[in-house]
Amino acid sequence: MPIARKISNALGSQSMIRKMFEEGNRLKKEHGADNVFDFSLGNPDIEPPPAFHRVFLRLAREDRKGSHAYMPNAGYPEVREALAAKASREHGVPIDGSHVVMAVGAAGGLNVVFKSILDGGDEVIVPRPYFMEYRSYVDNHGGVLVEVDTRADFSLDLDAIKAALSPKTRAVLINSPNNPTGRVYPAGDIEALGTILAAHGAPYLISDEPYREISYDGIVVPPIFASYDNSIVVSSYSKSLSLPGERIGYVAVGPKARDREELVNALIYATRILGFVNAPALMQRIVAELTFARVDVDVYARRRAAFTRILDEAGISYARPEGAFYLFCRVPPRKVSSGGDDERDFVELLKQRLVLGVPGSGFGKPGWIRFAYCVDEKIIKAAGTAFKKIMESW
Repeated sequence: MPIARKISNALGSQSMIRKMFEEGNRLKKEHGADNVFDFSLGNPDIEPPPAFHRVFLRLAREDRKGSHAYMPNAGYPEVREALAAKASREHGVPIDGSHVVMAVGAAGGLNVVFKSILDGGDEVIVPRPYFMEYRSYVDNHGGVLVEVDTRADFSLDLDAIKAALSPKTRAVLINSPNNPTGRVYPAGDIEALGTILAAHGAPYLISDEPYREISYDGIVVPPIFASYDNSIVVSSYSKSLSLPGERIGYVAVGPKARDREELVNALIYATRILGFVNAPALMQRIVAELTFARVDVDVYARRRAAFTRILDEAGISYARPEGAFYLFCRVPPRKVSSGGDDERDFVELLKQRLVLGVPGSGFGKPGWIRFAYCVDEKIIKAAGTAFKKIMESW
């Protein structure tokens, strides 16, 4: 066998998001891009805010000696300080640059965290549905992902998490606003979760927060560090500044985390040996100047409104997103049951009408489908007829 068995097996069940994205590219070549309604990939189409372009051009024109050289593996000290100030504002506790390690996006940051804290067989609890790559990230470092159900409204089921805790539990991983549901876990639930974890020996609470700055209707994503001491926050600028291709993010450790200095040193070491070495130099310097900037969230709010109108008119139920830019929809019941796999058949019917979404089974929640509305509003509105015809023939 030319490749590792583990990778060979993984290739057979690789990300449904990427599979649907590739299917979308095929359909666009066949039918024309304007005729395909591709809601598969959470790839922001909004350009970064004007401030990004100004800072980028200014720094790119600089001829400062050593500006493209190696720096400390944790990142430039002044960048770490700037992001510590940002995290302090968001989480309501004072932290400094020694708490922050720059990362190659949130995905890189999560892998650095898991490399730092997991021994073989250690468990990471995650509420379901969840971002499908989490399983691979945990498995990369010898861990085991333990799924627990959420409540009917996709809020945290604290009793289910408590029941899943075991001597092998090393961390609980949450994602709020959530991909795929858009749910924002309220402060009371985060505080109650902290109480549960503290009583169980204080495993880590890891919060994956690339969507923190994209929320609606006045909802504020609650702080983590103020609610539970042994916490780690991982974030990126992929969504808040529309920079997914630049792979820039950070890991922040709570100021009262147990053995904080040892943990930070482990994160820095893992950054080096995983081959990241350091986060991209130019992007570090740029985001350090943009800690108050973000994309225009009102654009996503308008798209959410346009998409939910279409779904309401078609008769498709969904979880109303409080943040991020996804609609998680229940696969509608058939007019006449066929005894087949409703999720698979509905996804196939969508494709026949050139509409692409991601099956809920990829997020650990069969019977649902995720649509990403980080696409031009005209594409969303143009899909209305297709959704009506889909429901007529379902």
